[in-house]
This record gives sequence, C-alpha cells and structure tokens, in this order.
Amino acid sequence: MAWSACPAYIVTMTVSAKPVTPVAGQGAGTPTVWVDGKWCDRASATISVYDHGLLYGDGVFEGVRVYGGKIFRLSEHLERLYDSAKAIWLTIPMDRQEMTAITEEGVRRSGITEAYVRHIVTRGVGDLGLDPRKCAKPSVLIIVDTIKLWPEQVYEAGLSVITAGTPIPHRESLSPRVKSLNYLAHILAKIEGIHAGADEVLMLDSAGAVAEGSGQNVFVAKNGRLKTPPPYAGILKGVTRDVVMDLAAKAGYHVEESVLNRYDVYTADEAFLTGTATELVAIRQLDGRIIGSGKAGPITRDLRARFQALVRS
Repeated sequence: MAWSACPAYIVTMTVSAKPVTPVAGQGAGTPTVWVDGKWCDRASATISVYDHGLLYGDGVFEGVRVYGGKIFRLSEHLERLYDSAKAIWLTIPMDRQEMTAITEEGVRRSGITEAYVRHIVTRGVGDLGLDPRKCAKPSVLIIVDTIKLWPEQVYEAGLSVITAGTPIPHRESLSPRVKSLNYLAHILAKIEGIHAGADEVLMLDSAGAVAEGSGQNVFVAKNGRLKTPPPYAGILKGVTRDVVMDLAAKAGYHVEESVLNRYDVYTADEAFLTGTATELVAIRQLDGRIIGSGKAGPITRDLRARFQALVRS
C-alpha cells in the first residue's frame, strides 16, 4: 500500500518487533506483561492463535497512565473496564481489588515511572467458530510499557486534522460506551488521515454530527464557553474528558455537553482533543480551516497546565 507524505516527525520514527531501550525521559525500566497469571517480558508474552480476542475482536480493554510512578485514575478506568465487560456478557475472572493489585505490581516490576498500562480481557481460547461457549475462560492481559503519540512541540503548535469519511459505528449496533477490542472503524479513519498527510482525524456519526477523534474526545471553545459532545451522541465517555471538564468548571469556565457539527469546530476560538494517551492537545486546523490563532489558545494552554499539575500532584 502506498502512503502519502507524512509529517516530518513521523518519518523519523522506526518500528521494531524487538524490545526497545526505554527512553530516558519516560523513566528507566523494562516493558512488563501479565498474561493469565504469568509475568513475561515483551518478547515472551504470547497468546493462543485461537483466542477469540484475536480471531474476532471479542473482548474489552483500557489504557491507563502512570505519572511519576503513580497510577492516574485507575479506579475510574477499571470501573469502565468491568462495565464494558458486563455489557458484552463477559465475566472478568477476578475482582477489581485483585486487578488493582496486579496492576500496581506490574508497574513496580517494570520500573517505568512514566508508563502506559493496557488492560485487555478477551473471551478466551475457543475454536474457529463464533460460539463463545467454546471459550472455557476469559484471558486477562496487563501490559506496562510507554507511549508517546506526538513530540512536545505538537502540543503547542496544534494538530492538523481532517474530517474522516468513515463514521463512528452506529450506537445501536454496539454501545460506544463499550471500549471493545474492535477499533476497525477508527483505524480506517486514521488511515484516511495518514493518506491526507494529517496528524489526526475527526469522526462524525451517521447523521453528520461531530463525535470524536480516532481515539480522543473533542472540545471547542467559543467566547470563553467550552462545549463537548454528550455521551448520548455516540462517543466513548472518556476518563480524561471527565477530568478536563471538572478542571474547567473549577477554573470558572462555562462547560456544557452539546451536539456539535463541523461549523462549530471551524468557527471556534479554540479546539482540542483529550484522551489517556493523547492527554490534551490543540487542533490548529480542521479541513484546511484555521482554528482561532492557528495554535494552542489560552484556554487550551491553561487547561493543559492544570491537567499536568493534577497528574503530578
């Protein structure tokens, strides 16, 4: 497949299937993985080719940040993980207390102080058919590693974003509140952005309303008022989204959940994306329209500073 030109900071990146040397700024340590009761390193962590999470995307996941060795909002992420599992008739074979303890142990073992933790629960090993009754027991994986989506300068300069032609899945097909292992629609949208040379994409629902990024929630600011799509609009109700809404309210900003269309983003004074991996990053342009000053605006910078202070507190 031929890819169009990518931003310079992406061109310099390399991909390797082998364990990588930890980046100094992310805290010294070693990627560590828990697979159904066994601790592994990145090279030895494996699952069965008959696991229904691999075969059919049958499972749920969460992503959690670790700042300075402290896990941020683990309780909220695990609540969503267990809710997602319940929604798809999947029983996680341990309680939240045990999941919390294993997560904390994984972070300790890894030695990575600036980490990204991925919880994965699959339907388990079955056969090549769809029938979940063939899966004797769900599989649980916890990965402790690092993640960095963009270099630091992007957070000030902002992202170049396009509207993807691929919409989010219909909310009556599978609730967007379920953080499932099937992210194909979002991946296809991301590929559209890559072909267009954009940093990120904005996804719409089937009616054309603004939903979310490829893996982020979206906010706009207009005349000092913040707006973000409501959960009923078909978005994933992000943990970071809720944190930012709380920080904004405490800072005195008016915050409301409101259905948005692209006009609202085009004409906003500021726009930004939020997410666990993303944190909080400005949108400088959408579909060629410059947003505000064309870089992170005062509200975006203020909320990002407040967010960074919170996660380090």
